[in-house]
Amino acid sequence: MSGRAPGASTGREPAGLPLSGVRVLALEQFGAGPFGSVHLADLGADVIKIEDPGAGGDVGRYVPPFAADEDSLFFETFNRGKRSISLDLAQPSGRRVFEDLVRASDAVFSNLRGDVPAKIGITYADLAPLNPAIVCCSLSGYGMTGPRRAEPGYDYVVQGLTGWMDITGEPDGPPTKSGLSIVDFSTGYVAALALVSGLFAARRDGVGMDCDVSLYDTALSMLTYPGVWHLNAGFEPRRTHHSAHPSVVPFQAFQAADGWLVIAAPKEKFWRRLTLALDRPDLAVDPRFRTLADRQRHAEELLPILDEVLAARPVAAWMQLLRAAEVPCGEVKSVADALRDPQTLAREMVLEAEHPRYGTVRTIASPVKVGPRAAVAVRAPRRGEHTDQVLRSLLGYDDARIGAAAAAGAFGAPDGDAS
Repeated sequence: MSGRAPGASTGREPAGLPLSGVRVLALEQFGAGPFGSVHLADLGADVIKIEDPGAGGDVGRYVPPFAADEDSLFFETFNRGKRSISLDLAQPSGRRVFEDLVRASDAVFSNLRGDVPAKIGITYADLAPLNPAIVCCSLSGYGMTGPRRAEPGYDYVVQGLTGWMDITGEPDGPPTKSGLSIVDFSTGYVAALALVSGLFAARRDGVGMDCDVSLYDTALSMLTYPGVWHLNAGFEPRRTHHSAHPSVVPFQAFQAADGWLVIAAPKEKFWRRLTLALDRPDLAVDPRFRTLADRQRHAEELLPILDEVLAARPVAAWMQLLRAAEVPCGEVKSVADALRDPQTLAREMVLEAEHPRYGTVRTIASPVKVGPRAAVAVRAPRRGEHTDQVLRSLLGYDDARIGAAAAAGAFGAPDGDAS
């Protein structure tokens, strides 16, 4: 069992948050893993980020263009509300500290190559003797099994391997990736779900487990209905003009007189409303366009008509008409406009925290809203900022024990800063 009772306070997290009392050791770097664990921190978990002093910690600290020394806005994005300790697991002294932390924690979360957790001894089989209830969650490129398990995996590469790029972009253009690292971020969510599910079972049964999550599996699962259509009916997905839906027409981007908007008519009622808003009620009774199936069959005839109508007015005029008609629609906004949209502000999706380098640093909140309270925004940690605090308050180490571990290289080179 864990070194403390399930649900016991860590002494750090705000009381009343859903994951208060959960402690997660995070051996993570860059985007996918930290994106998953930041939501756990936002939900009240005590996420202790273990950073390798020999490597300078998480590589995300150095990602340009907004980086100086070991601070970067990239790192801030994925690591708010966590604690950081410097610990060299390759040193026996560092491994001993890690094992003490495992005894006092609920989960070990990593995003390393699929073969690495077993190599460095952080699988359930390795850690169960220390804490039978520990949950070991591995997020990797390709998983802990299979011919690619030892390969490094990155979002862009996986988008290519799993068919995403083959169906993204204009029909006459090259294969195209998403504008964001959607595979990374989706896998972070999957890993967080897997870890929380594992914790639930461990607290119910007293027995932990491995959670094996990968970018590859997540990307394949997100092929969803086009993939199922292919498996069962031989459907061959293809790139669509103006990001159109593969089967619903109209459901795509359209160019207005001064910009772009997205219009969706996935139900017959929306199609009828759209024809009225466009002052083209004749389209609703045209036998070519009456039903979803009709419109899909005759898309090459319908879409040029809609393109011509929508090009005649500016986006704002169309938005006023379409929203009044209750047609699903939205402007294609810039990132800047999206971040200052009234809906963004109303949903409190931009957080502010004080930071020693940036003064006030602004980040984007977790979309996971559970219960009446939200976590107080806390900046990302400096590397090793909480080493001394964690060793003393959590593990009960005294000066002599900390000094001996430091001298043995647990926290980096003995002549370095062990704080």
